Amino acid sequence: MKYILITLLIIHGLIHLLGFTKAFGLAQTSQLHSAISRPMGILWLAATLLLIVSAGMVLLAVRWWWVPAAFGVVLSQVLIFTAWSDAKAGTIANIILLFPIVIAALGAAPWSFRSLYNREIAIGLRERSQQPALLTEADTAHLPPVVQRYLEFVGAMDKPQVLNYRVRFSGALRNGPNDKWMPMTAYQHSFANPPARLFLIESSKLGIPFNAFHRYVGSEATFRVRLASLLTVVDAHGAEMNKSETVTLLNDLFILAPATLIDRNILWEEMDPLTVRATWTNAGNTVSAVVSFDNSGALVNFVSDDRSRTVDGKTYEQLRWSTPVGDWREFDGRKLPVRGEALWTLPAGEFAYARFELLEIQYNVTDR
Repeated sequence: MKYILITLLIIHGLIHLLGFTKAFGLAQTSQLHSAISRPMGILWLAATLLLIVSAGMVLLAVRWWWVPAAFGVVLSQVLIFTAWSDAKAGTIANIILLFPIVIAALGAAPWSFRSLYNREIAIGLRERSQQPALLTEADTAHLPPVVQRYLEFVGAMDKPQVLNYRVRFSGALRNGPNDKWMPMTAYQHSFANPPARLFLIESSKLGIPFNAFHRYVGSEATFRVRLASLLTVVDAHGAEMNKSETVTLLNDLFILAPATLIDRNILWEEMDPLTVRATWTNAGNTVSAVVSFDNSGALVNFVSDDRSRTVDGKTYEQLRWSTPVGDWREFDGRKLPVRGEALWTLPAGEFAYARFELLEIQYNVTDR
């Protein structure tokens, strides 16, 4: 869909060059019979530039591409009215372009999940402004040996402790084992003390864009999904969601911010030299997970029975949840897994419903 939009913007933009060339006599333009003055020709050129610039912005994933596109479409339609007998077919292209422009504009509206996500980040950064201390052996002395080795493996030792982190993923989602994968981009900003997690997903299904927003701040977690930033189709909250998101946050501590595993609210049980059970209490929710490592110190899998699956946000089913990871790579001096999956264990077997590829991560961010 992205490249169809880019192609339509470019072609529609280039067609407006006919008005410019007609006004300045630069070429024979048999398609336009109406007289076009030079000042009007400049406006035809302006429409071309607005539409092509917006196509470039779409290609570069600039979020406000819709602003020049909207001006371009409005100007285009005004110009079409002035040469209606020759240019009226361009109205069809403008109508087609209007749909993605309106949807993109709605995605930037104050009530959109993107706007809510940015506001929550700004609040979190404003409320937490301390400077991080270095992570030392004294901080990790109470951890099981395999977790200490994991912190050394990822390169967390003698680096600043993690107060917050910002992440961008690519990946794919699906609702059921037989469903097609839907490509998605995800953004996350989490805080360590007090714990908070903001997670925004942008995707589409059957050409209709949708956003999903996980918010876990204080003692309450919510999960909402909207179509085209207007229609809410999932609104999950309550005790099951609070506990489930606590599991997700514990998972993030292990995978995205291992330095935070020094949290004294985590209780440890060594199951064998390469496996531990971590039990964590946050905001009145206590959850646990079995975490396994390999001989090099790398985390292999995280498995919890304390997370619940919901499709409609109203009914919940407690199932085993796991997140195997791999393909470790260095990000700003810290080693992290680039690829991972999220799986439910259903009666018929394991079902992967999400795939993630870590694109970038920043620690101890100070601005939105």
